[in-house]
Amino acid sequence: MKVLAFAASSSSRSINKKLVTYALSFLKGVEIELLDLNNYELPLFSEDIEKEIGQPALAKEFLRKIGESDALLISFAEHNGSYSVAYKNIFDWCSRIKPKVFQGKLMVLLSTSPGKRGGSSVLVTAESTAHRFAGKVKASLSIPSFEDNFDLESNTLINIELKEQLERVVTSLLKP
Repeated sequence: MKVLAFAASSSSRSINKKLVTYALSFLKGVEIELLDLNNYELPLFSEDIEKEIGQPALAKEFLRKIGESDALLISFAEHNGSYSVAYKNIFDWCSRIKPKVFQGKLMVLLSTSPGKRGGSSVLVTAESTAHRFAGKVKASLSIPSFEDNFDLESNTLINIELKEQLERVVTSLLKP
């Protein structure tokens, strides 16, 4: 099994990247590829730009990586209750090339934020729309108050209940 993972954020200090990287530690005996959205920077999507430049190679590469995987693990940053611009832009480009962006892959969706809601608004959006883009969501989890629940020095969840929930959610990818 190959799991493709990324944080839906372009921040160099992304707590969602820290979370998704940590979450990967629960997956044993699988091939893992962790992407950085900063490697997929594209012009801001518009139909005019699409007419001018066509379909960008980086968007095609991103879709190819999804296609080569068996499952996706994504941790969503929440910007004003929605997706980050970095994620929304690559997603928009990809959906123009292949409307079924997630290509029937199993998915685990995560989110976190410094606040008590843990990015739950963006997670609800991601969960409720994934099926329209051929994503099969197995499980999801929002981690609230990231700085209170995650030790940045050891890169681990220190809240035992959340750690156990995260392990269950992530390892659900390995179960039929």
